Amino acid sequence: MRSANNKGSLGGSLRRLTTVDRIALGIALLYAAVWAARIAGYEPPRARYVAFLFFLSLGYLTFRIGGWTRTRLLWSLRNRLIIAYIFIAVVPVGMLVVLGALSARILYSQLGAYLFFEDMHQRVDEIADAADTVASAVEMFPAGAGQSTRVVKQLPEALEAHMVTLEAELPGLEFDLQSDGRLIREAGLERAGRFAGLVQMNDGLWVVGEVVRGSAEVRARAPVTGAMLEGVAKFLGPIQVFITRPAGPSDTSGSLLHIGAGVFAVSDKIETRERTLAPATAWYDFKVDGVSKLDSLLEDSAAHRLVPSPLIVNYSARLVPLNQRIFTSLGELSGPYIELFLLVLLVFLILEAGALVTGIVLTRTITKSVADLYEATQHVRAGDFSHRIRIERADQLGSLGESFNAMSSSIHTLIEEQRKGQRLENEISIAHEVQSQLFPRGLPTIPGIELGAFCKPARGVSGDYYDLMALETSKLAIALADISGKGISAALLMASVQAALRSQILIDGSVTEHTATITQRINRHLYLNTSDDRFATFFFAIYDTATRVLRYTNAGHPPPLCIHDGKVTRLETGGTVIGAFEDCKYEEGIVKVEPGTLFIAFSDGLVEPENVYGEEFGMVRLAEVALRNRNASASALVSALLDAPEEWAGSAEQADDMTVIVARMH
Repeated sequence: MRSANNKGSLGGSLRRLTTVDRIALGIALLYAAVWAARIAGYEPPRARYVAFLFFLSLGYLTFRIGGWTRTRLLWSLRNRLIIAYIFIAVVPVGMLVVLGALSARILYSQLGAYLFFEDMHQRVDEIADAADTVASAVEMFPAGAGQSTRVVKQLPEALEAHMVTLEAELPGLEFDLQSDGRLIREAGLERAGRFAGLVQMNDGLWVVGEVVRGSAEVRARAPVTGAMLEGVAKFLGPIQVFITRPAGPSDTSGSLLHIGAGVFAVSDKIETRERTLAPATAWYDFKVDGVSKLDSLLEDSAAHRLVPSPLIVNYSARLVPLNQRIFTSLGELSGPYIELFLLVLLVFLILEAGALVTGIVLTRTITKSVADLYEATQHVRAGDFSHRIRIERADQLGSLGESFNAMSSSIHTLIEEQRKGQRLENEISIAHEVQSQLFPRGLPTIPGIELGAFCKPARGVSGDYYDLMALETSKLAIALADISGKGISAALLMASVQAALRSQILIDGSVTEHTATITQRINRHLYLNTSDDRFATFFFAIYDTATRVLRYTNAGHPPPLCIHDGKVTRLETGGTVIGAFEDCKYEEGIVKVEPGTLFIAFSDGLVEPENVYGEEFGMVRLAEVALRNRNASASALVSALLDAPEEWAGSAEQADDMTVIVARMH
């Protein structure tokens, strides 16, 4: 039904759309299709015209939706004032919070990028300084003719030791003692005689330093690898460096990067392997993701020149390490400053929230009388004259509410009597439904026992109670009670007996087998929790199929029957009814059950029906019916036992509740 209603509502909404509305929605769908085509790498023709029409349609749809929303949302005076408070107080504060969060994100992102940039350029300067040191040494100790350009062993011992130290600090460091100075010339640094930067050459990214000192031209370089990045900006998390090259004709538009005035494509990636993002050390230690750009030169082998080709660096970090970098002079003392700032921010937000709540409460106070009066008129319109307006203020609106209450009260009195009868019927129906959940929904299945049971109430609810519970694997608990009185009060007491019995069977997690003890506890429970005129007859038994022993206690209930080989035994051992006296002693009966024994427990509703001559059906006739049908199934025997008293009485009206339990013990 809900789906059908939704479809009907959607269909009604579509029918209310004007022709212009449909055209605007169609243009919006067409623009969505254009975007989908662009994502797939295809540029539709005349897409600009579609975009222009889309923005016109968007403005029109915004105007239409805004009018509908304003009509629906601002109809209530309370909503008008609340929205006014929101736009006056909440929206500006929210914008400030968003702006502050965005500014903090940009700040920390750029801080991490700057620190990475500085650390990386420190490596560049170290390699350039190494080249400068070697160039100075070569100028002082020129190499002989034919000397290798990368053999450190032929240099003086002091310079050799220094270069070994540099190679240990910068893995993969190489020196070219006979460089051609091409990097210095192409970079236009002949006057300085020094070049330092990142260069893409020989299918790799290198940190290069080239120095010219007199006749000595030395180039030092070290590869940028994942291992090298492990030592850069250790306070950051994982780092990725994307190497780019100028875009070519074969590159797709979706993979191109527009950086400055150039267009580039990613050619390779270098990333750390061993770094992981450290766990948060405080609740405000958020994760920060950053992107940075590093300048590099790409060796163009075809043109024999170097062209700019930037590097894109991605990284992640934590807020606390970045804060420590900001407050380097304070060191670990920076934590209290950050916490103080966050505390002030929290106090500010709390004050703002309090101001908002105060405004809403004041608005609600002002408009509540109007809203209550409107709601009351809707109740009267729907035929509910019992609704009353709560008078909270002694003003004109409060007086108006009192007048409305007096008017509706006079009308309500006239129809209240009619509703009482219907309400009582509804309560009985609900009580019947609740009580039906208290009876066993399904009979337990225990090997060696065939069960049948049924309760037929005389009214909507029953004062009889029966229960069949499987205990462990071979034991069956049988309970039957007849509560004094009838109707809802008896049904409520029946629910109390059911709850008490189920709670008393299991004590400390184990089954209590002493039926007399359980009966005594239920008697005390019923005595303490009911009035003096409330009591019940009660029969409780536990049958063990393994030992074939039936333990029972009969508290004033009609004695159940045990039938074997045509012999009828009545189970009478026990005591008086439960709930009448506080300290009653009960006895426990023990019966050794023979194979094929038929057990029948019943309430007095089966033996008390009278015929037209005033004769009761009685236990004797009940036993005769059981003997005649002793070979029938348990459920068939239950039906026979319920039908026989009705046939004896010859009346369709049932005077008392009828309950019967049949157990055939094989």
